[in-house]
Amino acid sequence: MKDRDRYLKIVEWSDENDCYVGSVPGWIGKCCHGDDEEQVYRRLCRIVEEWIEVYKNDRRPLPPSTSDKNYSGKFQLRPGSELHKALVIKALQTGDSLNNYCIRVLRKSVTSREKTRG
Repeated sequence: MKDRDRYLKIVEWSDENDCYVGSVPGWIGKCCHGDDEEQVYRRLCRIVEEWIEVYKNDRRPLPPSTSDKNYSGKFQLRPGSELHKALVIKALQTGDSLNNYCIRVLRKSVTSREKTRG
C-alpha cells in the first residue's frame, strides 16, 4: 500500500463554488477544484503525495491514517440538557427509544444530504 492510500480522499460537488472540490478530512482542507470529478480526484492524489514528500523531507511523522479506521459503532454526544429533553420527548412521541430515534434522525439527515449532492 502506498502512503497516499492511507488517507480518505473526498471529492464532492460544491453548490457554493459551482464545481467539484477535493479534500482530505482531518488533514488537508479543500485544496483543489474543477468541473471534472475524476480530474479533481487525480489532482487531490498528487497533492497528498506532495504533502507526504514534504513531511518526509522535514522528518515529520505523517498524520494518522484515515482510510483504514475501524469504527466501534458507538460515540457519545453531549447535547446539553434542553436538547436532551427535547430529543427524549420526540422519541417518546414516536414510541421509540432515544437511541433508535437519534439513529433514525441522523440516518435520514445523512441520506438526504447525500441525495442532494449526487
